[in-house]
Amino acid sequence: MAEAFPASTFAGFDSHAGGIERAREAAAEAGVGERVRFEVAGADAFSGGGYDLVRIFDAFHDLGDPARAAHHIREALAPEGTLMLVEPQAGDRTEDNLNPVGRIFYAGSARICVPHAIADGGTGTPALGAQAGEAALRGVLERAGFASARRAAETPFNLVLEARP
Repeated sequence: MAEAFPASTFAGFDSHAGGIERAREAAAEAGVGERVRFEVAGADAFSGGGYDLVRIFDAFHDLGDPARAAHHIREALAPEGTLMLVEPQAGDRTEDNLNPVGRIFYAGSARICVPHAIADGGTGTPALGAQAGEAALRGVLERAGFASARRAAETPFNLVLEARP
């Protein structure tokens, strides 16, 4: 993105220090290091504000407290900012997910996503898991103060929501 939009600045946050270090190296190699910064921080505690766009790719359902993260993101967005949320494709009802892709996502959710959410400190908010469904995702976003959340795109494997303050 920094290469494609040279007039923009970027900030990247992740709770995994190794990933942040690799991102810094990649930015330096690409010659965009002066316009990007990377910090070790969770989705509910990153620094800064006034962001035009916050993107989360296939990770919202892994958070220990997605509601707290959504609230923090809402507060960090510019008044006309956007949250782009990319999550695994899932129906709202269990029976909507009883297909080959849904079964793989359920298996991954049980073995990876929900344990990660619990390890990430999930206590007061139920872990979403990989099969959260659009209604559950929208509900979390709306309770966090987003005025609108809409399906912007989808593939057989992903759902893309656009949420605005």
